[in-house]
Amino acid sequence: MRYGYLFSHYEEELEKRGEEGQALSYVFKEVKDWSQTDFVLHLGQEASQEDQDLLESLFEQLAAHKPAQYITGKAYFRDLELAVDERVLIPRPETEELVDMILQENSRADLTVLDIGTGSGAIALSLAKAQPSWQVLASDLSSDALNLAQQNAKANQLDLAFCQSDVFDSIDGQFDIIVSNPPYISYDDKEEVGLNVLTSEPHLALFADEDGFAIYRKILENAKAHLKADGKIYFEIGYKQADGIRALAEKHLPEMTVRIVKDLWGKDRMVVISHG
Repeated sequence: MRYGYLFSHYEEELEKRGEEGQALSYVFKEVKDWSQTDFVLHLGQEASQEDQDLLESLFEQLAAHKPAQYITGKAYFRDLELAVDERVLIPRPETEELVDMILQENSRADLTVLDIGTGSGAIALSLAKAQPSWQVLASDLSSDALNLAQQNAKANQLDLAFCQSDVFDSIDGQFDIIVSNPPYISYDDKEEVGLNVLTSEPHLALFADEDGFAIYRKILENAKAHLKADGKIYFEIGYKQADGIRALAEKHLPEMTVRIVKDLWGKDRMVVISHG
């Protein structure tokens, strides 16, 4: 059978099961290390038995709602290639916007940064790469996630510190920037989560108590002790959480101002808490 027929058949079946058909060609090209040109040139050719077996295996994994990045074992975030697996969330494009905003708004060379809930290390590693003079500390409650983040730091030849901590419990010192993309999905909103996310990605990094606000509250309650006088807090949030985050910030940090920033899709996605 020709490659073109196989891809058409399997992609149609994936879409019937609620998955993106194009994920198959993405994973196949990554596994085979094929360029788009390689892929197009092969579509009219007979597929080898080895590739037929590979396609069937990839289809079965995608049909079972396994994310493409967990199959390939890697994700791309800004200019980084990151190892990812079931220990961490797959980095999202919206989080790239958060990193871009931090870099655009903070140009000093001597800043200290704390990334709470670092996961794969996407935020912390991106900041460390873009600003090598910054002192970046990446923390996570999960030792498994921290191990993977450290692996990613080594693979990308980046120098930063790591700490296992439940929010600030094991954190000392004060920081110019505290950033967090914590678990923020309410357990009541499970139906809004895609099957490939719900089935494969770690629930510890997805869901939070208090309608998704628990980690934000813990950060804001204790931020004063860990934020320098002119420091800033950056959050990624769920699209329905802007008002709740604003209320929490005004309660615990009444002297600071809250700015809500929309993502490229026009949804409330980022929060900046600063002194004006």
